[in-house]
Amino acid sequence: MTLLAIAAALTAGLALSLVLTGLMRRYALQAQLLDRPNERSSHTVPTPRGGGVAIVATFLLLVTVLAALGQIGTPLWAALVASGLVVATLGFLDDRRPLPARWRFAGHLLAAAWVLAWLGPIPPVPILGVAVDLGAAGVALSALYLVWSINLFNFMDGIDGIASLEAIGVACGGAFIWWLVQPGAPWPVALLFAASVAGFLAWNFPPARIFMGDAGSGFLGLVVAVLALWSARENTHLFWAWFILGGCFMVDATTTLVRRVRRGERFNEAHRTHAYQYASRRHGSHKVVTLSVVAINTLWLLPLAVAVALHWLDGVAGVAIAFAPLVWLAFHYKAGDRAGQAT
Repeated sequence: MTLLAIAAALTAGLALSLVLTGLMRRYALQAQLLDRPNERSSHTVPTPRGGGVAIVATFLLLVTVLAALGQIGTPLWAALVASGLVVATLGFLDDRRPLPARWRFAGHLLAAAWVLAWLGPIPPVPILGVAVDLGAAGVALSALYLVWSINLFNFMDGIDGIASLEAIGVACGGAFIWWLVQPGAPWPVALLFAASVAGFLAWNFPPARIFMGDAGSGFLGLVVAVLALWSARENTHLFWAWFILGGCFMVDATTTLVRRVRRGERFNEAHRTHAYQYASRRHGSHKVVTLSVVAINTLWLLPLAVAVALHWLDGVAGVAIAFAPLVWLAFHYKAGDRAGQAT
């Protein structure tokens, strides 16, 4: 694609997502599809939800047009569209009436299996300078990564704008690194994804006028994971780069989950004990916490991801360096510690 074509596609995606989100907000208000505050909420007034449908519709339309024009291959298009529809549909149904966790998990596994069927064999992964062929274990780990990414975006979508800005930051950073390493790769897809989210963000930036709901949050996690795995087909260092870019969500969600399970709490029960949720209450602002995540992504994680992609730094070492202060922040803000956050 030429730069002019990319700019036109980004503008169209941003505008379409903006309009569709507004229409979805009107529908949600009429249908009483509202997220009502409860003891686990971070908002204080009933707010329309389901706005993520606009992101899904915009992005899937854009990639379908690109595929029809021959700008991306059928495998990537098929992996994104079918799995995206499965995850988004499950999320939308769950927004209207909660689905049993086992059905959501089964759907996420199905979506992951579909992606991996198109992805092909997982290439050897560089670990401490040695290319390790993971074989069947690589497929299992990739499926786990896809399913966890879907759910961690759902877990982390708890204050205004945070999931939207995380998706935009990871996608833009990933696109830049992908272009840097492989200029001829389909990196514009990541930018189109970011534009699709940006249109929604105009309605979701603090104070949010609509929430994306599970239809959007799960879809964001899926697309990020698919792009990470897809870019790694030709250069496995790119996977480590994408993994580093998603560090804020990965560390907070994982730390919170592990600590809650260790305390005997149900892992799929709604709560508000993530580090970012506690930080927003402690500092009295969704905006401050959301923009802090943007700053961490841009000033800390992106440079390390670039260093890994350019082979200046080993992938595992890069992840360890990138995540170490994030783990400290997670414990500082008492991730998963319900009793500690109550004091």
